[in-house]
Amino acid sequence: MADNTNSIKETARRPSAIARTFSLFPGILLCGAITLVAVGVQHLEERAFDHPYVEALVIAILLGMAIRTAWNPSERWRSGIAFSAKQLLEVAVVLLGASISFAAIAASGLALIGAIAGTVAIMLALSFGVSRMLGLPPKLSILIACGNSICGNSAITAVAPVIDAHSDDIASSISFTAILGVLMVLGLPLLIPLLGLTATQYGILAGLTVYAVPQVLAATVPAGIVSTQIGTLVKLVRVLMLGPIVIGLSLFVASRRKHEKAAAISPFKLVPWFIIGFLVLAALRSFDLVPDAVVPLVTKTAVLLTVLSMAALGLGVDIRVIATVGGRVTAAVTLSLLVLLAISIGLVHLFR
Repeated sequence: MADNTNSIKETARRPSAIARTFSLFPGILLCGAITLVAVGVQHLEERAFDHPYVEALVIAILLGMAIRTAWNPSERWRSGIAFSAKQLLEVAVVLLGASISFAAIAASGLALIGAIAGTVAIMLALSFGVSRMLGLPPKLSILIACGNSICGNSAITAVAPVIDAHSDDIASSISFTAILGVLMVLGLPLLIPLLGLTATQYGILAGLTVYAVPQVLAATVPAGIVSTQIGTLVKLVRVLMLGPIVIGLSLFVASRRKHEKAAAISPFKLVPWFIIGFLVLAALRSFDLVPDAVVPLVTKTAVLLTVLSMAALGLGVDIRVIATVGGRVTAAVTLSLLVLLAISIGLVHLFR
């Protein structure tokens, strides 16, 4: 009888699903407000310069960090912030699958695909090795390696939930990668006359080294339409490498978990649900089962959710933790980028 009474009391104390849902609202709304400001700043950049030098994603995480430095959110805000940083980011990864078509890989040509895949694989190993040699933790090293090798912030945000990265690691890797990304956009066109690059070569170089697709456009537009088209194609194929990398990391993380028997592992344990959702949506898109009219809306929703998640991550970052690794992160990102640039310059001479 006493056990039943205790069980009833425990159930009464446990918050209902509705109460838990409402408890998320304050934190989500706070992250939403930061997102609106970040998107507004990016819009102003686009109107002033025709393209954003600092994306809304980076602005959101910096704003969140600034707010967190001045104010420590109470328990009322934390559940919604945590939900935005994890669950909403996972939903964004799923939705990004609608922007991927497996047919785009085949259409790019085996030689170019092989060159891009080889560059990504080499850079992943080199960048991870450089980060570890500089004394950075394994998870932060993985984030830096994926960000430099694949697609900057997008790769970092996609890989972070797979390896269960800490918010401080995510914030520091995104912040320093974003700074170098802007410098690449501004400085890369100077290599055209210095190296005597053709439009095709420069397009490949930009696609291999610049982090984000909008930044590729910004870096290649001064060189002409041919460079822009080739740079965008190479960049998109490079982004497609993110899928196999994320799946590989999922399998690796699952194999490293302790107290988990191989016979008991299911596909859903090996690969997180949001990666499976990403692949399903990409497959539907490849078979034209996702209407073209829907893709822009889904992609924009994924971008907004990612920005919102970055605002949440910024709100959970202790700036003092980033300061302790700032020099090493900067060195790791810079050295990795220089190696990537050197490899890419050697590679572009094969494509005239």
